[in-house]
Amino acid sequence: MTRRNKMITKIKELMYETERIRNIGICAHIDHGKTTLSDNLMAGAGLISNDLAGDKLIMDGKSDEQERGITIDAANATMIQNYQDNQYLINLIDTPGHVDFGGDVTRAMRAVDGAVVVVCAVDGIKPQTETVLRQALKENVNPVLFINKVDRLINELKLDSDELQKRFIKIFVDVNKLIDSLAPENQDWLLDFSNGSVAFGSAYQNWAINVPAMNETGINFKDIIEYCQNNNTQELASKLPLYKVLLNMVVEHLPSPDVAQRYRVPKIWNGKIDSPEGKTMINTSSEGPPAAMITNVTIDKHSGVISTCRIYGGTLHGGDEVYLLGSKQKARIQQVGIFLGAETIDTGKVPVGNIAYVTGIKDATAGETLCTVDNKIEEFEPIDHISEPVVTIAIEAKNTKDLPKLIEVLRQVAKEDPTVKININETTGEQLISGMGELHLEIIANRIKNDRNLEIETSEPIVVYRESILGNAGPVEGKSPNKHNRFYLVVEPLNQNILNAINSGELKEGRIKSKEISKTFFDLGMDKEESRRVWDIHSKSMFLNMTRGIQYLDEVKELLIDGFESALKEGPLASEEVMGLKFKLVDAKLHEDAVHRGPAQVLPAIKKAIYGSMMLAKPCLAEPIQKVYISAPIEHIGDCTREIQNRRGIMVNQEIIGDVSEMEFEVPVAEMFGFAGDIRSATGGKSLFSTEMKGFKILSHNLQDGIVKQIRLRKELSENPNSAEHYLE
Repeated sequence: MTRRNKMITKIKELMYETERIRNIGICAHIDHGKTTLSDNLMAGAGLISNDLAGDKLIMDGKSDEQERGITIDAANATMIQNYQDNQYLINLIDTPGHVDFGGDVTRAMRAVDGAVVVVCAVDGIKPQTETVLRQALKENVNPVLFINKVDRLINELKLDSDELQKRFIKIFVDVNKLIDSLAPENQDWLLDFSNGSVAFGSAYQNWAINVPAMNETGINFKDIIEYCQNNNTQELASKLPLYKVLLNMVVEHLPSPDVAQRYRVPKIWNGKIDSPEGKTMINTSSEGPPAAMITNVTIDKHSGVISTCRIYGGTLHGGDEVYLLGSKQKARIQQVGIFLGAETIDTGKVPVGNIAYVTGIKDATAGETLCTVDNKIEEFEPIDHISEPVVTIAIEAKNTKDLPKLIEVLRQVAKEDPTVKININETTGEQLISGMGELHLEIIANRIKNDRNLEIETSEPIVVYRESILGNAGPVEGKSPNKHNRFYLVVEPLNQNILNAINSGELKEGRIKSKEISKTFFDLGMDKEESRRVWDIHSKSMFLNMTRGIQYLDEVKELLIDGFESALKEGPLASEEVMGLKFKLVDAKLHEDAVHRGPAQVLPAIKKAIYGSMMLAKPCLAEPIQKVYISAPIEHIGDCTREIQNRRGIMVNQEIIGDVSEMEFEVPVAEMFGFAGDIRSATGGKSLFSTEMKGFKILSHNLQDGIVKQIRLRKELSENPNSAEHYLE
């Protein structure tokens, strides 16, 4: 039997021993060495040769990932680690570091129980390091730390043993501050040098060390400096192989599913924990009713739709009929198995606690809950993608005959990446794709051309704005077409604390089903009476019922909420999405005959009231803002600030470290197109920059009219928006 076949046989055995399973994600800022690290772990497992580790980048399987040298899609692998006379099953997900692909990190964190946070020893903590760590802790994922590229500190920066340790301590302290502020209250996840939850090394040179490894081998920092200075890292890698040190740390300090699911399931699942389904998940039973969540979807030209599933309860079998709770439909599993690097291995069945691949579910989407028809369960909490699509391109098929194929491809793109928004006009043939940034949309367009063999044309990037208000208005009257139903609305800006809670994911959007959440609203600063009367949170806005004793109101409640949600998709100012508003229904008059208060009457009436009230409350546009972090030599500070100021940006922070300036700016996304080339030219290529979404900020009044006209003309609307009187008659 070959080594590979032996490994597959052993994986099938270990799948059922949940205490010996570790589900982990590798996450970091871009270019801090995640994928090189994953290569080393794969080599240690015998999936690729040691000589190729660090160069092959096996987890970057797509051609555009190899060409650009960045991870775009999260990639899975399963391997075995020997530790203290036992074998352990490691299910690993390598995640992207670029901010445009942060959605993959969010989805991966739902599938795993532990995370290896990789930090470059030279660069230290960067914006995306903080972001991915926040994403992990938000999902109750336990972190450990690997400080990478230590060889560069020694060979390039010439740091001695004491200076090395000072650098490590600063990174360690910064990471622990984040963990201390964000980790669950009942979990002690703070890192500790002495227990081995922090490791140092070089993924490129295949070596790593932590305190337990120092104690075992007798090698210390001074020895490491000597090995690196003498260019003898091969011997160092043979004595301290990276894969062994890292995976030992994973086994020792990251939880198994039978431990993690006891505290993770109550957070991500709203069902009753003492129900049969709840007990199956809490006890990681492979015999109970199946419960799984799809965390990622890819389309393969040979296998069709491949779903990555975290199995929280029971066992999934090939041939099983499953039920998709979100889309409320049945599907039949064709194959189920595990990821072995770039391959998938059909194992016939996969039990609780594992990360599996599943084929055959054509309508799978990330965030979907799988169960069986006979044992329907409560849905898992939706996966919150905190970042929003802020850049749009128009895309058209070059040949009209390819329009149906393009529409199908775009639907597949939206299925694979929930952070993408697709707006399809099947009449005109124009399709709009909104994504996280220029690179995100460039990758999508190139994959449509190259992977789907579809000739397309794309527009220049367009910025996505939001509509809001600066004042209050109301009560205003919205009348139904038959004039028999009238709704009276008041509108005002949403409390900033509430808005921040929605942005952070602390408050979930959706229709309010429980009165218990009213205390949360009150604690965030809402009026006590209002906090008990929230009907819906949608598009970062609220709809409240402040009426009393209105006959038939309960019968039209769902229609009113539907109208509210529909109206916010395209506001009255520029047909952009609405955000940050509070609408209060303060009175209503309804026809006694249900026939005269149906959807055709109620929906237009509530929409008119919403649009009319907004146009009376000083409507405004909010533009997306990016944080821009630039690291450049001191002599180029002026060049960097000029480039930013020319883009309506402002400096918010600056720190001088040695002869390098670390600068933080806030810049409108609309002004950032072409920035990479301009900053490279201005500084002679001596600057590094990264970006992070800051959110939306009210657009300067003197720019608003011009931008509103541009947007409306682009959307083939009249040049000027309708007045309030148009909606309120």
